[in-house]
Amino acid sequence: MERKKGSALAGLKVLDLGRVIAGPLAASMLADMGADVIKVETPKTGDLARNMLPKKDGISTYFVVFNRGQKGVTLNLKSEEGREILLNMVRDADVLIENFRPGVMKRLGLSYEDVSAVNPGIIYASVSGYGQEGEYSGRACFDPVAQAMSGLMSVTGSVDGECVRCGASIADVLAAQNTVICILAALEYRRVSGKGQRIDIALLDSCITALSSINQIYFTNNKIPKNLGNFFEASAPGNTYPTKSGEMVMISAGQANAWPQFAHILGHDEWVEWPEFKNVEDRVRNRKLLDPLIAQETVRFDKEELLNQLAQAKIAAAPVQNVAQVANDPYFRDEREMYTEVEHPQLGAVRITNAALKMSETNPYVRGCAPLLGEHNKEIYSAMGYTPEQLREWEEKGVI
Repeated sequence: MERKKGSALAGLKVLDLGRVIAGPLAASMLADMGADVIKVETPKTGDLARNMLPKKDGISTYFVVFNRGQKGVTLNLKSEEGREILLNMVRDADVLIENFRPGVMKRLGLSYEDVSAVNPGIIYASVSGYGQEGEYSGRACFDPVAQAMSGLMSVTGSVDGECVRCGASIADVLAAQNTVICILAALEYRRVSGKGQRIDIALLDSCITALSSINQIYFTNNKIPKNLGNFFEASAPGNTYPTKSGEMVMISAGQANAWPQFAHILGHDEWVEWPEFKNVEDRVRNRKLLDPLIAQETVRFDKEELLNQLAQAKIAAAPVQNVAQVANDPYFRDEREMYTEVEHPQLGAVRITNAALKMSETNPYVRGCAPLLGEHNKEIYSAMGYTPEQLREWEEKGVI
């Protein structure tokens, strides 16, 4: 598919009051699609992510990837002047994204009710750990806590071993994606109805939805799923298996059309007729018998030889790769364009991960680096009509 760089959201104005990952990533995804995004940060300190690892020459590249393509201003929202400036920005905005703990925006006088009174068409997206209302809403939450509370950790880890979190910040990323989905839907609804609306996205909800297949085991069989390592609950065989070099490959061959072909590749057509392995239910129930038999055969193969045979048979399989192998794979690096570079004013070229969105006419792309703290104060506030004298006064008072 030919992918033309385009701006599906050209002209959309977004205010990003988010911090760390979930809020800023949602805003940056909109920026990738062509939206004009202004990041609003606290003077002097800025987003917490500016101090998070990894760093290069003391500058957080963690912040760079999650705030790409945005312009940045500083604004003290606790001051009356800062609140008024933000409300003036809201008058012209389409979307506001925030991920403070529930109740903070209300205390600042910047709740949905406050903001929509100034701009009834505003789409106001709030991202939090547990949601905006209810018993858990006031609890502090970060990605690992969401993974633990949602049940995600309980099914992650080696068999009978310690429950572990997913290595990536999956709760934050899922919440960011869900936020973008809701914003796009709300924009369409506003186009038809003229009405803005409030969006409430929770990290916990996002993880629970990601567990849909696992939850269904409990709902169907009243069985509490456990951590099974690389086993699949739904079918077998499905696991990581060794090759001659010791390198592991992930193979999913539990489907009715794949299992006979897989057994044939391993030289054991007779397995298909064994009563222990006849149907998927049998194979899942007897996977402790099945997997050692498979491992005894896969270890005889060179990794590439095994993968090639599996690919020819249309059986899903892949090597277990590290981050460097994926980042330097020409398919992901060049053909899928999953990585890109931004030009940082102090660091120079910084390599970051691209969005996983592919479109033929308006393909999203990273349009610039994350801003330095307050980098666009003069540009944005001057365009709003504020004078140089006002800006100097506010800077001296700590308003900006």
